[in-house]
Amino acid sequence: MTEYSCDTLDNGLRVISVPMPHHHSTEVMIYIGVGSRHETPRTAGASHFLEHMLFKGTEDFPTSLSLERAFEAVGGSANAATDCETTCFHSRVHPDHFAKGIALFASMMQRPLFNDIEMERRVILEEAMGDLNETGRQINSDNIVASLLFPKHPLGMPTVGNRPAIERLSLRQLKQHHATYYTPLNAVLAIAGPIEHAKVVSAAKEHFGQWQGAAAPSPKAWTDFSEKDKTLRWVRDAGSQVNLQLAFLLPGRDSDCAVNLRVLRRLLGWGGMSRLMLRLREELGLTYAVDAALALYADAGTLAIDLAVSAENLGKATTAILEIVTELHNSEVGKDELEHILNCYRCDLDYSRDQVDEMALRYSWGELTGSHRTIANDLAGIETVTATGLRQTAKELLSPQNLRGAIVGPYRTRDRKKVEEVIAEWKPTSVD
Repeated sequence: MTEYSCDTLDNGLRVISVPMPHHHSTEVMIYIGVGSRHETPRTAGASHFLEHMLFKGTEDFPTSLSLERAFEAVGGSANAATDCETTCFHSRVHPDHFAKGIALFASMMQRPLFNDIEMERRVILEEAMGDLNETGRQINSDNIVASLLFPKHPLGMPTVGNRPAIERLSLRQLKQHHATYYTPLNAVLAIAGPIEHAKVVSAAKEHFGQWQGAAAPSPKAWTDFSEKDKTLRWVRDAGSQVNLQLAFLLPGRDSDCAVNLRVLRRLLGWGGMSRLMLRLREELGLTYAVDAALALYADAGTLAIDLAVSAENLGKATTAILEIVTELHNSEVGKDELEHILNCYRCDLDYSRDQVDEMALRYSWGELTGSHRTIANDLAGIETVTATGLRQTAKELLSPQNLRGAIVGPYRTRDRKKVEEVIAEWKPTSVD
């Protein structure tokens, strides 16, 4: 059976439906191709700010409360998220009212009132403050590492923006951002659940058919950083533990290595049997939890390893992480371990078929970005993974020149010296 159906309206809006006939809810989702990488230093945070503003009322629902009440009346509660490349609006909606859910998002996208900008500015400033310590220094490890991996580039800026930019963003700038990027050619509407594609397309034509706008401009391309760029950033902060993030710069999502990278991420930090958890928690007792996160953008990506440790264990944890990466360079993953990881991956893909939000997200994001990854595609990709290929990908990409890191917390001078020595001396690949 076809996993999803897609039609394009005359104005360029792509409309996706994902048939899930045995469910009792639908997920209505609209993806817009705009995020922090589409911004300049003067407009930093505009995409995230605009996301907030679209909830502040529309011509049809003139207050945020009336808009929220309208979503609740159809069984929903709208939410949204902005990242480097996209902004996503979504809500669970009762199947009997999916067309009304489409109408609500159409009103938000096309007819926002931009109410209460100063009040929302204060809210966003409070959100941004969560990434700063009492001296105003950035303590969010994700933001710090991004600035090291993508220096002087929008991919290295926090999605929320920074205080000076947030304070000076004007209503005119937000309206211009909306006019530039919130266009049907730069959007995908998706619905997953017990619905019929023809009815979805009909409702989309009714409520989005008059939406007009030009194609959005392309974001600033990424070019590789210099090996001379600083490897680590240290931020002293109060607390009982030190947060450590080590991350590797990767190629983009269309790379031939993308499938191997998704498997390596699971091998490193996906569940209790992952190598990082087994070594750092079960064998060494250095941390409560350690995770690996993979982010693949159009032209670059990152694999980040995160954990929190006591200051005295910082050097040991860094050493252990790099030893695990070294093992990936110098020996192939065993047959049993590889099959275990791939089987877990297959199970997770099957489980996702039961989640209306995951299905709407998979196909709308894929259509918007051009990364058309159906579940069948992912399952076929898994079958191409080999131990030899994983080792080769690790050797090529998980390398010292691609490594950057952030250490935030009450570290000691001797801990810093130890970590810097370990990083500087790390040469993972042996001669075969």
